[in-house]
Amino acid sequence: MNKIITLGLLLAISLGFSQTQEIDSLTIQLAFQKQDSLKADTSIKLIESLYNANDLDRALKYILETEKLATTLNYNKGLAEVNFYKASIYAQKDDYINAVSSYSKSKALFKSLEDTLGVARVNNSIGLIEIKRGNYKKGLQYALSAINILEQRDLKHELNIAYSNLAQAYFSIKSYDKATEFYLKALNIQETLGDSKGINESHSQLAELYSMKKEHRKSIEYYSKVLNANQSNDSITGQVSAKLGGEYLQFNDFDNASKYLLQALNINRRIKNESGLLTSLNNLGALNLQQRRLILAERQLLEAGSIAKRIDNKQELLTYYDLMKTLDSTKRRFDRAFVWQREYFTLKNTLNKENITNNVIPEMNLDSELGVTETTDSENIASTNNEILSDSQEKMKRFKLLFYVLLAALVLMGIFLFLVYSKQNDNVKYVQELEEKNIKIELQNEAFVEQTKHLESVNQVKDKLFSIISHDLKDSLSSINGFINLLRDGSLSREEFDNLIPELSENANNASLLLFNLLNWSKSQMQSLDPKPSLFDIQDVFEDKVKLIEQRMESKGINLVDHSLRDFAYADKSMIEIVVQNLLANALKFCNSGDTITVSNHISNGHCILSVADTGVGISKENIGKLFKSSSFTTVGTNNEKGTGLGLSICKELVELNKGKIWVESTLNVGSTFYVQLPKQKPEI
Repeated sequence: MNKIITLGLLLAISLGFSQTQEIDSLTIQLAFQKQDSLKADTSIKLIESLYNANDLDRALKYILETEKLATTLNYNKGLAEVNFYKASIYAQKDDYINAVSSYSKSKALFKSLEDTLGVARVNNSIGLIEIKRGNYKKGLQYALSAINILEQRDLKHELNIAYSNLAQAYFSIKSYDKATEFYLKALNIQETLGDSKGINESHSQLAELYSMKKEHRKSIEYYSKVLNANQSNDSITGQVSAKLGGEYLQFNDFDNASKYLLQALNINRRIKNESGLLTSLNNLGALNLQQRRLILAERQLLEAGSIAKRIDNKQELLTYYDLMKTLDSTKRRFDRAFVWQREYFTLKNTLNKENITNNVIPEMNLDSELGVTETTDSENIASTNNEILSDSQEKMKRFKLLFYVLLAALVLMGIFLFLVYSKQNDNVKYVQELEEKNIKIELQNEAFVEQTKHLESVNQVKDKLFSIISHDLKDSLSSINGFINLLRDGSLSREEFDNLIPELSENANNASLLLFNLLNWSKSQMQSLDPKPSLFDIQDVFEDKVKLIEQRMESKGINLVDHSLRDFAYADKSMIEIVVQNLLANALKFCNSGDTITVSNHISNGHCILSVADTGVGISKENIGKLFKSSSFTTVGTNNEKGTGLGLSICKELVELNKGKIWVESTLNVGSTFYVQLPKQKPEI
């Protein structure tokens, strides 16, 4: 690496030395030449070398001397070249008036000599300064008039400037296809010349153009080239990474988008680059919005909006308004979404008007604009002025009359344009108001549809609840009530009563479990379950819930094996107790006398796994698919125990509310094992 750097320095020194040597050689040659015409040509070469070496003040000194010599010799070619370099120096110093004046003289001389290449060089240079001053259409006219000659002569350096000028002008007037065409042409020349600065600029502009044209993969290709060429430049890396991440986001490549956007965020924060930081935050907000991380998205977008207003970046502010509208719509904050929509349209209309104003540039005649005429010498100008001063009073009156007529015409035209503008503005406002009303109606319709769906869901819950109460719960309570009536009437003997106690107890347990599940199911359907997670011991839950069914297990002849261990899970303890109670009740329901129920827990991949296994009747493959559904599915137990079919659907909902999973493994006539996976710590957001 050190050798490469040393070689580069030596090359730069040698190039600088060779350039200095050339200037010194021309200076010595000029000092010893006696023939004036040779001196003029040598001086022009020296001026060119000094200009290329950016020694502008020294070049200007030789220009003034050479101009006097060429004028004395009536050497028009020398005068044309001298004025060309003088104009170029004025242009570099941003002296527009003197630059244009000198270019005009140079162009007139090249025309008189029929030097088409000289005219093309002048037009190309004028195009550059006009484009730099924002006169894009005028600059285009000059650059296009030069391009054919430069291409015929294959002048790569001049073509590089011409293509870049044209591309920049087309880009500024939003002619993106033509801008792309000329940036690609410029890039081809720059690669031939080894112009690394120009290559970098062309890559950046092509990436932006392809992004505007929705050709995001090509945009990524060119942004990547810029990034690879500027890895040591944090300012460029931060800006380009933010845009590159945004391009990946356009076709939902979230991994790459996240990678580049986070890199851009860190770099731009470190170097305090507010422009790059703004782009990073807007794109990260869009990324998190798509991935439903709404809190993080809102925080990033609010920071982006604050920066956009502070640095007056209207385009990014427009993006911010659009994203905030989407965010609030997603959060059902429709009133706020409507406000963002209105802000978006207001700013968009303002930007559209600015673009229309900036891009309306009148056509101009190239020569008349520069003031180039066939007669440019001072004697002809003085003669013309004397003739004007000697005109008669009648002619002056005619001029005054013409002036007043033109003034009146301009006033009328101004009034007409004002009326047209007012009418157009009223139409724009009317269309905007209609759009805003339509959006408000759409948002209200969405809210009505949501309310209708909710009411339908509540109605279905009510119907199902009454159906279960009127059928299953009624049967259990009727059976208990029948026993009580028999006891009251004295129709049962003590022995008969003792024999019926287990059945009475079973009916009471069924009614209790039925009510327990109904309450939890209806609460979940009404969307009022809100988990309150904490760390709790799984073994304690198993112990508490096993105690509740011990008596029923003994009466049914079921064995219990407790393999539970002391271990902690992070969830809502009361919800997990409901899940365990339902799983134990199901296991008991489908076991015969002599069967075994086993409870256990273990750790797997950083999660806590609970299991309730039984050696009961098992579940067929057909019925396994019906479990955990919102629609009720139930079968009678081994002692004809009834259920609502809601227990497992409640279990699934409660487990998923706590960021867990539930599943079953079962073999018919062999047994079933239900598994519950829970987190061991608070999940990261």
